[in-house]
This record gives sequence, structure tokens and C-alpha cells, in this order.
Amino acid sequence: MIDRAFFGVDVVSLARRLVGITLLVDGVGGVIVETEAYHRYDDAAAHSARGVTPRTRVMFGPPGHLYVYRSYGLHWCMNVVGGTLPGCAVLLRAIQPTHAVGQMHERRGKVTSRLLCAGPGRLTQALGVNISHNGADLSLPPFTWIIPHRATAVIAGPRIGITKDVHHPWRFTLAGSSFVSRRVG
Repeated sequence: MIDRAFFGVDVVSLARRLVGITLLVDGVGGVIVETEAYHRYDDAAAHSARGVTPRTRVMFGPPGHLYVYRSYGLHWCMNVVGGTLPGCAVLLRAIQPTHAVGQMHERRGKVTSRLLCAGPGRLTQALGVNISHNGADLSLPPFTWIIPHRATAVIAGPRIGITKDVHHPWRFTLAGSSFVSRRVG
């Protein structure tokens, strides 16, 4: 079990440490294989870079809550609020489906297992996450976190899908995973 204190570490460290952990939402989910860190104070790509707005208010609250937003008006994205400073979050980019995979296929349609949760929009659709989850406490149901018993090999690289501060090596992937949205390198 993970409590909210788990999320109160430097956001870049948190993004790395989430890779390899299993996340379930109402029993549906899998192993986190790709994340990206966003840090308000030195990151123009962070939604919180301009300060508190109605949209970003959750990012300025305590660590261990979920920040959900609509991307390009098309799909939801889920972020773990964390860090030691306000305005920081980790975008969950991809998981390897392991629990209730049939339910994920019902939500996403006919797609390969590799593409079921590869990308932030696919991931939220498969898990059934939407704006109603915004601000939810990640240490309480419907969320379950399972920490692996062994160390996880993680690869760092530049973030993708953004136009500002692309140079930060704040995207983390599970080494060798074919379930990431795009390989590092």
C-alpha cells in the first residue's frame, strides 16, 4: 500500500520511481512503463508554469492526488501530483496491461494489447479515468498501488509531445518494454 507521503519526493525522482509499479483503478490496470515529470519552477511545458488557475489548482495542493485534464479537446490525461514544491506532477504515459484486460478492450475497442494503454489518452480510456477523478486522493479507492519486489531497470530520455523545454531528460521508461508509447533513443 502506498500512502500520500510516497508522492512527496522530488518530481523527477517520483517519475522514475513510479516506473515498474502496478496501478489499478477499480481493479483495472497494469505495470507503469512510461512517465514524464513536469516541474513548475523551471519547466515552461508544465501546466502550472503560469501559476494557479482553476484548471491547475489540484497541482498546487498536497502530493498524492490526481490531476486530470483534457488534451487537445480529445482525450483525458492523468497526472500524479507530487514533488517537494507546489505545481509539480508526473504524467502517466503508458502501462503494460495486466489486470482486467478484457474490460480495457471493451473500453478501447479492437486494438492490440501493445497499443491498449500506450499513450496518455489510450491509458485513461482503458482505465476509465476522466474528469470526475480530478483531485482524487491516490491513497484511497478506487486506486490500488502494488510495488514490485525487485528493482526495476529504467531508461531516461527527453519528453515527447511538447514544444517547450523538450531538452529535459524527464521521460522515464521501463527498460525493454514494448508497451511504451515511443521508445527512448
